[in-house]
Amino acid sequence: MIEARGLARTFRTRAGDVEAVRGIDLDVAEGEIVGFLGPNGAGKTTTLRMLTTLIAPTAGTARVAGHDLLREPVEVRRRIGYVAQGGCTLPEARVGEELVDQGRLYGMAAAAAVAHGQELLAGLDLAGVWERLTKTLSGGQRRRLDIAMGLIHSPRLVFLDEPTSGLDPQARANLWKHVRSLRDARGATVFLTTHYLEEADALCDRILVIDHGEIVAAGAPEELKRRVSGDTVELTFGDDAAAATAALLLDGQVDGPLVRLQLPSAVEGLPGVFRALDEAELSPLGVEVHRPTLDDVFLSLTGHALRDEVPA
Repeated sequence: MIEARGLARTFRTRAGDVEAVRGIDLDVAEGEIVGFLGPNGAGKTTTLRMLTTLIAPTAGTARVAGHDLLREPVEVRRRIGYVAQGGCTLPEARVGEELVDQGRLYGMAAAAAVAHGQELLAGLDLAGVWERLTKTLSGGQRRRLDIAMGLIHSPRLVFLDEPTSGLDPQARANLWKHVRSLRDARGATVFLTTHYLEEADALCDRILVIDHGEIVAAGAPEELKRRVSGDTVELTFGDDAAAATAALLLDGQVDGPLVRLQLPSAVEGLPGVFRALDEAELSPLGVEVHRPTLDDVFLSLTGHALRDEVPA
């Protein structure tokens, strides 16, 4: 659905040239939900704007939704939906008018735009808002309306730029359900940027991490987590002596009655740990498994947190 090679964008400023994106390669297969992660200034919004034909790349090639980005930009636009971070609706317009106008811009008949718009609103839990002014909607409702605007022409590929930015946790979780439905119920491919690592973990089949204009990692969330240090397992024993014996047996770290182990995979490694303990007649009172998070992944890959600003 997306195939880019050597995609780059340089901006000229009074202070000199700024390489916002430095020759990245990326692939997105049909039916995937792919998350694009990076701090402010890392190049993710510039990449998104290139892929949606809003700005031209300085170098490189790309095919988006089956068409060449540079030679066939109009065909690309016809086949994609784009939901901008800042929204796209007029506060004084009615919801239904916005949807129909958007559909008409894509060549839809008015009746078809009305029918599909109402269907989209119902599917996004917005039934009954057709006649309301967009400014009367809540933040979560407006973001769902933005998504409906991006879907009115039934695109095969949907770009979402920070879809839940500014929403409270409840509204964010509600929107996640609707983002999943874009693929599961509508068959769309979804490419989204986000600042929320928990969002990428919950939604995405695969994640691309960009930093300083370059993609530094790509893979499924679980695959990326395994690259950090595996799982941390904490075993609690009834006394310090038992813990010390277990730590020596398992090559773990001991802290009083607590033994801490690092395993590539707790699911695969714990049966062997319990067998070894059983043979030594040691029985832990408690077991806790701590999985690495995407925050850990990002910090290990880039040396800074996701929400840190990238120096120019």
